[in-house]
Amino acid sequence: MLWSDKDHALLKRAGEVLVPRADRVLDVWYGVVGSLDHLLVSFSDRQGTPNADYLADVRQRFALWIADLCTREYDQEWLDCQNEIALRHTAAKKNETDGVDSTTEIHLRYIVAFIVPLTITIRPFLAGEINDQDELDAVYHAWLKAVTLTATLWAQRYSASW
Repeated sequence: MLWSDKDHALLKRAGEVLVPRADRVLDVWYGVVGSLDHLLVSFSDRQGTPNADYLADVRQRFALWIADLCTREYDQEWLDCQNEIALRHTAAKKNETDGVDSTTEIHLRYIVAFIVPLTITIRPFLAGEINDQDELDAVYHAWLKAVTLTATLWAQRYSASW
C-alpha cells in the first residue's frame, strides 16, 4: 500500500474537510449508486424497488465510515469494525443488520470497482479547502490508500481460506 506514518496524519486533514461535508459527499456517492441498476439492486427488495429506509440506514453508516477512516486509530477495534462491515456485504450478514429482504450479498467485484468513485469524487471536496497542491496530492493519496486498505480487508471475507 506504500503506507507511511505520515498517511495517518494526512487522513486527519482529510477528515477536517470531509466529515463536516459528509452529507454532500454521500449525495455524490448515492448519485453514483442510484444511477447504476447493478448497484442499486443491492438496496432494493426482491421486486427491484429501492428500499428508502435501507438506503437511509446504510447512508448513516457510510458517514460514520468516512469519519472512522479519517480519524480513528487503525487498531484491533478498528479492524473488528472493518470485519463487521465486510460481513454486512456478504451472505453471512447482508440484510440481517437492517432486517431487510434484498440481494444476498454485494459482489466483491463491486466493492473493488467502487474504490474508483470513492476516490475520484473526493478530490473536488479536498481541493475546495486545501490550496497547496503538494498537500492536496498527499491528502488525496492517503485517502486512496485508506479506501483501498478497507476494500482489501473486506475482501478477506469473500475468501474460502478466511
